[in-house]
Amino acid sequence: MTYLPAEDISVRLNQIIADEIRQQGGWIGFDTFMAMALYTPGLGYYANDSLKFGALPYTTQDGKKVGGSDFVTAPEITPLFGQTLAAQVAQALQQTQTREVWEFGAGTGALALQLLDSLLAQGVALSRYNIVDVSGSLRARQQHTLEKFGDLVHWVQALPDQMQGVVVGNEVLDAMPVKLLHRLQGVWHERGVVLAEPQDAGEAGEGAPPALVWQDRVTGLRAPMEPEGPHDYLTEIHPQGESFIRTLADKLTAGAAFFIDYGFPEHEYYHPQRSGGTVMCHQQHQADPDPLQAVGRKDITAHINFTGMALAAQDAGWSVLGYTSQARFLINCGLAQRMESAPLATRVKAQTLIMEHEMGELFKVIGLCCGEPWQALGFAQGDRTHTL
Repeated sequence: MTYLPAEDISVRLNQIIADEIRQQGGWIGFDTFMAMALYTPGLGYYANDSLKFGALPYTTQDGKKVGGSDFVTAPEITPLFGQTLAAQVAQALQQTQTREVWEFGAGTGALALQLLDSLLAQGVALSRYNIVDVSGSLRARQQHTLEKFGDLVHWVQALPDQMQGVVVGNEVLDAMPVKLLHRLQGVWHERGVVLAEPQDAGEAGEGAPPALVWQDRVTGLRAPMEPEGPHDYLTEIHPQGESFIRTLADKLTAGAAFFIDYGFPEHEYYHPQRSGGTVMCHQQHQADPDPLQAVGRKDITAHINFTGMALAAQDAGWSVLGYTSQARFLINCGLAQRMESAPLATRVKAQTLIMEHEMGELFKVIGLCCGEPWQALGFAQGDRTHTL
């Protein structure tokens, strides 16, 4: 992949999005914009070769940016995350009598490394570890990280008609495009993206990329539940994420799935006070709410409506194994015992995974399976399925 300076990425991607807006009659839905901003080949955030994962933002040496990243995920914080998750994966493989793992959105490959090391150390008879990732640059990092496992690891471009095994997705659902809905003076609109009028384009100057601005259109779409109160309300719906769950359910003939992400059950997601929505951007370890700026240079995410994901799974014939906080899930899977024998620095980092004001409560885990549910290790205590 040819390296492009960050500014060039935004200019070229803005132009491509502008062309799409013109072709679609002057307006595109936010889900279309989000998909292009994240996944346009070579330019979208997850399709370009910028450094994304890591513990530190950019630093400067001699006037040049050195190292750095935009955000950190649990496997980069501590290997105890993957080692603990491996206990649940091992149980699920045994319970479902399957021998493959399917990881979606494998990032740097850190989670795959931790899971493989742990599963093989436990003597789990694993036949394949499949990785499904749309990012070519991340795939290269994964291949380097996992090269010691040889042919055990496979990268999959398209899902087969039938598959078996245990599916794992850490912070995958939050990167799937969402539709934005805006209740304005009691009328529901879908929020989309248009090109700014010339007089509104500011002082960008001749030759600058077209400015992107919001525009709402009246729609028949609705949130799954009507937020209480008459006030204006901006929120999201997740048709693509729910479609992804249904597709997996259609193809997975035996096995289970575990998704870890930040989000809420439906009644919390559409709480009257959550009137600004959950869409957020991440760049250089800073969060901001404006996805129309620095397109292609920052992550765009939305929290997950876990009720919607559970209903999509059930409608497709899956069962819900459980739903709980990341903290409770990891503790159920033995994190505390692993921390006892870990060095102090590792124990300190592992606290981030379970502390309520860090990742412990905001992040949730949902488990799904083919056929009848069974007692999954991670939901043995503190299961919140009744809240979905």
